[in-house]
Amino acid sequence: MNKIVMDAAEETLLHTYNRFPVVLDKGDGVYLYDTEGKKYLDFAAGIAVCGLGYHYPGYDEALKEQVDKLLHTSNLYYHAPMVEAGKKLLSASKMSRVFFTNSGTEAIEGALKAARKYAYEKTGGSRYEIIAMNQSFHGRSMGALSVTGTAHYREPFEPLVGGVKFADFNDLDSVKAQITEKTCAVILETVQGEGGIYPADPAFLKGVRKLCDEKDLVLILDEIQCGMGRTGSYFAWQEYGVEPDIMTCAKALGNGVPVGAFVLNEKLAKSSLAPGDHGTTYGGNPFVCAAVSKVFDLFEENHILEHVKELTPYLESALDKLAEKYSCIAERRGKGFMQGLVIKDRPVGEVVSKALEEGLIVISAGSDVLRLVPPLVITREHIDEMTEKLEKCLQ
Repeated sequence: MNKIVMDAAEETLLHTYNRFPVVLDKGDGVYLYDTEGKKYLDFAAGIAVCGLGYHYPGYDEALKEQVDKLLHTSNLYYHAPMVEAGKKLLSASKMSRVFFTNSGTEAIEGALKAARKYAYEKTGGSRYEIIAMNQSFHGRSMGALSVTGTAHYREPFEPLVGGVKFADFNDLDSVKAQITEKTCAVILETVQGEGGIYPADPAFLKGVRKLCDEKDLVLILDEIQCGMGRTGSYFAWQEYGVEPDIMTCAKALGNGVPVGAFVLNEKLAKSSLAPGDHGTTYGGNPFVCAAVSKVFDLFEENHILEHVKELTPYLESALDKLAEKYSCIAERRGKGFMQGLVIKDRPVGEVVSKALEEGLIVISAGSDVLRLVPPLVITREHIDEMTEKLEKCLQ
């Protein structure tokens, strides 16, 4: 069965992914099963998407109920799930307005447009440059790729959207050096994900916020991977005492349905995108918004944020012990349930493949980081099981 599916996929799909030789069939809790019945402990969560794991009580039922009512309307009409999801997202973020998208990449596109429109309204188009960070990753569409600070992603598709400069993450002087009279915005991930799991230094993030305030620049914080409870708060920036002008989110926002959003503060909401400036056919349809609304309900009812905060020290301690024990681990870094182990003296892909053989799903980040972004509902027992399986891969 596995070979039949894999061969058919290779004959049918455009080869833009080097997939692992596994055909996943179903999920239950924090475990996945392939078509041959093998069980995998999932510490990747679909790349930080399935925050509640699989078949979390109440989630499936909410989606099935919405399927029986209405899937799609377009944005030419109102519907209750969009309002409910929007209110809950704004309550969690304490921001002003939301635009729902189909993905994180689309959320970035909307955020960039909103930032440039704000500057256009203020200056008539004389300010348009955007400062992004080296080692960042914001997506693969042309706009998102333009602000992604990793050359090998960008180079085959250049020339990209112009007016983008790159500074060094966690280096405030580097950001200052890129600011000119043409600058309109700064975009960064609160915790860099694909670049290697680098949390922002508090002084850096506060310094960037101050620069933006002084020069009336738009601060865009990308919370697509690090948001929705992954660091123990709804959004990682909430732990820094810093507020963005625009925030992007996706991934765990819908726990598996394709949904993202960009969220604006009152200043940007009043003076940026207007009717006709932006749109989407599918974004914010009743089905995905029912999922978003239910995710927020389940987070609150089951104290998911508190659970992540409570269990983070145990996860960090387990990973620190592995780093002390095995010389191939150079260091651990991360926040909450977004952790990375820097692997040396062997390819990180080798560890990922070996873990898969042992029934553990983990992924990589950057060129040498083993990334662990499990469902937010894991327990101590799951962490112990992960450690046991990972040890077999590191020996």
